[in-house]
Amino acid sequence: MQYQKLPQINEGVSKICLGTMTWGQQNDETQAHEQMDMALSEGVNFWDTAEMYPSPPDKDKQGDTERFMGTWFNRTKQRNKVVLASKISPMDFLRDGQTRFTAEHISSAIDGNLERLQTDYIDIYQLHWPERQANFFGQRGYTEEMAAQSLEGLTPFLETIQALNDEIKKGRIRAYGLSNDTAWGLMRYLWEAEKNNLIAPITVQNPYSLLNRLYEVNMAEIAHRENVGLLAYSPLGFGVLSGKYLDGKRPEGARLTMYDRFARYVNEQAKSATVQYAKIAADAGLDMAQMSLAFVNSRPFVTSNIIGATSTEQLKSNIDSIDLTLSSDVLDAIEAVHTQQPNPSP
Repeated sequence: MQYQKLPQINEGVSKICLGTMTWGQQNDETQAHEQMDMALSEGVNFWDTAEMYPSPPDKDKQGDTERFMGTWFNRTKQRNKVVLASKISPMDFLRDGQTRFTAEHISSAIDGNLERLQTDYIDIYQLHWPERQANFFGQRGYTEEMAAQSLEGLTPFLETIQALNDEIKKGRIRAYGLSNDTAWGLMRYLWEAEKNNLIAPITVQNPYSLLNRLYEVNMAEIAHRENVGLLAYSPLGFGVLSGKYLDGKRPEGARLTMYDRFARYVNEQAKSATVQYAKIAADAGLDMAQMSLAFVNSRPFVTSNIIGATSTEQLKSNIDSIDLTLSSDVLDAIEAVHTQQPNPSP
């Protein structure tokens, strides 16, 4: 395993991060514990979750993912071996509608996170998505509705930063980060923190894969220049880049078979690009999923690649992508497809 350093985190974080959002929907508690056992044995010490998980969100199952992790920590007594990331999620059914990033709501959310996780601290605490409307979750452009929204009435950036800094002082979190945010959002947090001599965010968790490289356009330079690590999520485009949905297949129990809300990964442009990436992998004698993950692993602005799995066999194969170095021929072929069909799944 390879490890990267992050500000405020003493331990190196593994280049592969264990994603957990299927736990409670597609995986039960026993299977989740088996994945945690395997991940740690393979050197994956960086784990990511959120208060709203499992996903897709379900009011009746909300928090089960963190609860599964908490029972594992309690059973194994190995919390100190894990760099743990979680999130506050601004969803209406959480915490009696506490959907803001105010000091009160952040404190309330962390109370719940810590109780479910059976721990007294979280290493990296993330804002799951912005309060404001912006072009994330499949929205490519900046719409009139987004432009018309005033920031008045939303939680001021400074209040959120001060609240997170206070939680760091209390020892309940060690650092904080953003998720599903834009270049303007990230730079605003960095500017407010610097202006007020406060601790700044150290990570941003945004989608990044062969089907969505928009992060490169305006966020990658920020990651480099401002020392903010990208935690890349959906590196396989909800499994599309494993090739298992090629030719219209819908395997039983697979994520896109069960949930049709993630259609952006199987639009016509995405299907066309996926077929071409599958051919590159086949011609090179590579497993398609490992090739897709190895590409993400190789990007210099990626701190950690968040992989998810529904079986330990799949998890082991995905973790093993860390040992794959793509040849220049494969990288050139990938770039040719990207040039022809860029970012079909924003």
